[in-house]
Amino acid sequence: MTNADIKKHQQALRACRKCPDMIPPVITGVPVKSKIILIGQAPGDREGELGRPFGWTAGKTLFKWFSSIGLEEEQFRQQIYIAAVCRCFPGKKPKGGDRVPSKQEIEQCKSWLEAEFDLMKPVLVLPIGKLAISQFIEVDKLINVIGQSFKKEIGGRTIDVIPLPHPSGASTWHQGPPGKDLLEQALKLIEKHDEWRALL
Repeated sequence: MTNADIKKHQQALRACRKCPDMIPPVITGVPVKSKIILIGQAPGDREGELGRPFGWTAGKTLFKWFSSIGLEEEQFRQQIYIAAVCRCFPGKKPKGGDRVPSKQEIEQCKSWLEAEFDLMKPVLVLPIGKLAISQFIEVDKLINVIGQSFKKEIGGRTIDVIPLPHPSGASTWHQGPPGKDLLEQALKLIEKHDEWRALL
């Protein structure tokens, strides 16, 4: 598997228009070959014009977390593959905030993530926020999963999953106890992981 294979995959992904209620463009990260995959929920309304995932305020918070354990934003983007549960902006809810993708939209977008797992064969997965975490681990409350590492078998291979809360400004969960402490625990687990250390 080469970066050219990933570019080809992303070209097909960007042409996808399966979900009529989703607002293109399809947002992809750098076509980088990596053993670490970060998975968000879906792009926000500004990512389309910026042309990259986590390009706005949530991204600033997220990359602050990662710089605290050794990787600045541009290093991260060039070395770690960034994916999402859904790759287009879902639109706004009538009362504000972004619409959560429907089960059908999640299902229709799943094949792209599965193809990326086949291409990358990742060792470490970092799901961001409840929707992304729930694709791998049963999650009722964030307090039960953040700050821990989970072993999951995907495609016949064992993968480490370290969930993180969503860095959205609309969420205060990660700003005070116990969320702040659990976030720090999760970041320490990532920092100690062999695949992360190999990038520093």
